[in-house]
Amino acid sequence: MIYGTRKRLLPHHVRAAVFDRRWRGLDPTQVRDHLDQVADELERLHRELTTANTEAERIRQALRQWQSRHKRCHHHAPDGREA
Repeated sequence: MIYGTRKRLLPHHVRAAVFDRRWRGLDPTQVRDHLDQVADELERLHRELTTANTEAERIRQALRQWQSRHKRCHHHAPDGREA
C-alpha cells in the first residue's frame, strides 16, 4: 500500500512505498526508478530548506543586533547629550 497518512512526506517514505500487484499493472522497475528519483529530489529540497532556514535565522540575529546598536545611537545627540 502507498504511504497515505497526512504526515510530512520524507524520502524514506517514498523509497519504502509498496504497491499492490495487478495483472496488468505498471512495470515495477520503472515505478521503483521513478520513486527513487522522487526521493532524491525530496532529499535535495530538504537540504536546501534546512540551509535556507539556517541562513534566515542568521540574518534575523544580525538584524536584531543591528537594531539594538542603531537604537542606542538614536538616544544620544552627536554632542553626547540625550536626544
